Amino acid sequence: MQFHVLSFEGPDAYSRAGGLATRVEGLSETLASLGFETHLWFIGDPDLPGRERRGLLHLHRWAQWVSRYHPGGVYDGELGKWSETARTLPPHLAQETLLPHLRRGERAVILAEEWHTVDAVLHLHWLLERAGVRDRVAILWNANNTFGFERIDWDRLTRAATITTVSRYMKHRMWGEGVNPLAIPNGLPSDAFDPPDRLACSELRRRYRDRTVLTKMARWDPDKRWLGAVEIVAEMKRAGWQPLLIARGGAEPHGADVLASVRAHGLRWVDRAWREPGVRGLLDALRDVDGADVVNLCSHVDAESRRVLGRSAAAVLANSNHEPFGLVGLETMAAGGIACTGCSGEDYAVAGQNALVLETGDAHEFLGMFHRLRAHPREAQALRRTAQRTARLFAWPELVQRVLLPRVDFIQKSSSSGSVARRGMRTALSRDDCERSIAL
Repeated sequence: MQFHVLSFEGPDAYSRAGGLATRVEGLSETLASLGFETHLWFIGDPDLPGRERRGLLHLHRWAQWVSRYHPGGVYDGELGKWSETARTLPPHLAQETLLPHLRRGERAVILAEEWHTVDAVLHLHWLLERAGVRDRVAILWNANNTFGFERIDWDRLTRAATITTVSRYMKHRMWGEGVNPLAIPNGLPSDAFDPPDRLACSELRRRYRDRTVLTKMARWDPDKRWLGAVEIVAEMKRAGWQPLLIARGGAEPHGADVLASVRAHGLRWVDRAWREPGVRGLLDALRDVDGADVVNLCSHVDAESRRVLGRSAAAVLANSNHEPFGLVGLETMAAGGIACTGCSGEDYAVAGQNALVLETGDAHEFLGMFHRLRAHPREAQALRRTAQRTARLFAWPELVQRVLLPRVDFIQKSSSSGSVARRGMRTALSRDDCERSIAL
């Protein structure tokens, strides 16, 4: 079976903007490691080869001529890249890769991500119908968030693909769009389980042994409850716990609101960047911050540094108003840290067993839960151990074999037997439907 992953984001630095890059990289590398020929189609760095092979994983950097005019990253010139992808990627994928494979009697799976790939999916579905091979291809379209939902013609999409999403919370949100997606959770790459640097963890704990260190990493977005995190720090300071919040935001304008809230609560904010990459750079940047209440990290925090912070901190604030899945919380658990999540898409979190789970925006809810852990260190250690065991269940190889492949098998059998595996599966897209998608 041949797999094709369609996504805007991908493994290049140019193509990374959030959790989607982590998802598609982990998913595609896992499929290749399990012996499947896997193709990842994404908006790649315009200065790298258009096609690159890494064993069974084939990287296809698409719309590079458009990206040359937009050096700001994957979402710079977003609509032009979207239009180019919908128009040109499906014919190339069908003619150059899919049809030769299918005509040998084999099968294929398309895994498309987010609203940017919807029109490419509609175009590809139509091409496969015309070629008479649509029944040999399972097309899954996945929603990682609600971004772009207003752009989607759900009736047409459900006729072209099986819709999936990443959590039960998202499944319920999408019922409002008139669709009933299959829930296939996100996974963790193998390095998420690498032991954090012990010396670095020891150094941070020694350096801040008299303080209560919290971390939070998310976009500057109101949904991420940054203002609530500031209130937690303020309340902890009033309680005499000497908190230090190590924060990493983004470039969004809500960052100014967070800074204003820090000042309004009488807290001190400092910015820190590092001169060398990795854990050594992180440790150097976190020197001489004794007078600060909030340290704003202005440099990229690599995976190893995130593991160090997750393991060393008293807790990681990964709670949000709206969290489709909550990868940061799961990464924290894998590193042996204490994740404090919300209660939206974090299906993996069990309150008091493997995580702290907040249901309100009241800072005192967190303080009450956290105070109990401080008073009962053995409970805290047991929570960390249970969290690591839970995270293991979400390793990509586990999820691909236990969840994704059985779903694909179900979809293919349903298609070949004539049963309905998705709403409106029997109704083909018309030529006018397709032409509306590709005349962008």
